[in-house]
Amino acid sequence: MKKLIETLKNIYKIEDLRSRLGLTLLLLAVYRFGSFVILPGIDPNPANFAALRSQSSDGILGLLNMFSGGAFSNASIFALGIMPYISASIVIQLLGFAVPYIQRLQKEGESGRRKINQMTRYLTVIILVFQGWAYLANLRFQLPESAFVMSAFAFNVSSTIVMAAGSMFIMWLGERITDKGIGNGISMIIMIGIIARLPHSLVQEFGSRLAEQGKGFIMIIIEMLIFLFVIAATILLVQGTRKVPVQYAKRIVGNKQYGGVRQYIPLKINAAGVMPIIFAQAFMFIPMMVGAQAIMFVPISLAGLFSSDTLKSMMSSFSNYDGFVYNFTMFLMVIVFTYFYTAITVNPNQMSDDMKKNGGFIPGIKPGKKTSEYLDTVMSRITLPGSIFLGLITILPSFARILGVSSEFSHFFGGTSLLILVGVILDTLQQIESHLLMRHYDGLLKSGRIKGRTGV
Repeated sequence: MKKLIETLKNIYKIEDLRSRLGLTLLLLAVYRFGSFVILPGIDPNPANFAALRSQSSDGILGLLNMFSGGAFSNASIFALGIMPYISASIVIQLLGFAVPYIQRLQKEGESGRRKINQMTRYLTVIILVFQGWAYLANLRFQLPESAFVMSAFAFNVSSTIVMAAGSMFIMWLGERITDKGIGNGISMIIMIGIIARLPHSLVQEFGSRLAEQGKGFIMIIIEMLIFLFVIAATILLVQGTRKVPVQYAKRIVGNKQYGGVRQYIPLKINAAGVMPIIFAQAFMFIPMMVGAQAIMFVPISLAGLFSSDTLKSMMSSFSNYDGFVYNFTMFLMVIVFTYFYTAITVNPNQMSDDMKKNGGFIPGIKPGKKTSEYLDTVMSRITLPGSIFLGLITILPSFARILGVSSEFSHFFGGTSLLILVGVILDTLQQIESHLLMRHYDGLLKSGRIKGRTGV
């Protein structure tokens, strides 16, 4: 406790760090306030939103509601959240592997990055328009007609503009946090939306357990111990790296010697982050959508091969989030998408070329093609256990629900929520650590890999 108080005092003494933390908290508070501002033209009576909140509890809509910090289920001006910008960033990143123009921009440094950011913003606006109309169409079905106090056309046009402006404002907040605050702004906004649900989930879980006779308190202790163990395992997944040694040749220039030192390339066990889970959850929603449409046509067109009962059974299997079929398919898809996303984000050929240009080589491996093949082999080997571990973390919430954990609190036992929370918190702590060490203060911890010394 004394060490914590001393660390907080050191943080307060650093004016730059103090102002950055203050600005970050202020901008995050603005975001949370906007999440409760309901769209103009809707009666804010809480009874009107019961069906919308029930719909946003699970599935892909539950994922969107989580990323928006509950704004999706509140019909807020921030209902679309930051996901359109993330989607646009992913599209631009994928196009960078197929479009030569974007590849050239990626190699042009700061000027190329500004052009790519501008293209991402334009694409975000386009996505926002389409998602805005889709969200409002769903809103018409979920809210009673009496909840709308404007005509349909005026409400759709004005609300689409308001939600698009709200998402662009969130993006601006994220950029300001990144530039003037602490941590990655977009990740911080997603994290604060997720963590805002934790207190209510804990209170609900504690209340339901304490209501049980005899074993309620013991079950709470067991749950908390398992929860801490899962967090520790997730930290190992996020921080785990394979260090590949790189030797640089010696060069004598005048009276000075350059190179001749050994460094390491840290290859992450989970280089894909949370993207495989997001892709897998999006694809798992497709069978239900296709099946719902196919049921109407199968009895006529393919009556001899399939039946509507067969499709209904398939839809039921993929709709049961705690069932074996859904979780096993999700587990396999996470493994597949982990390999896919790692392959498009980690380029062994570029790493090999960069080492060769800088006079570096892996001991025992020839520069050039052999180095590229070696790095590709290493990445393939370490991605397998990483993808299996990521798949297990993805389906842990289902096991938690089967064992009696409430639906809301079970989301924090794994999946996207826990990975984002752990990743963002570790990244933020590392930045605070670097500020402290730069000014010759003790870091946050005396040991452990969070320290800036080991991070460097």
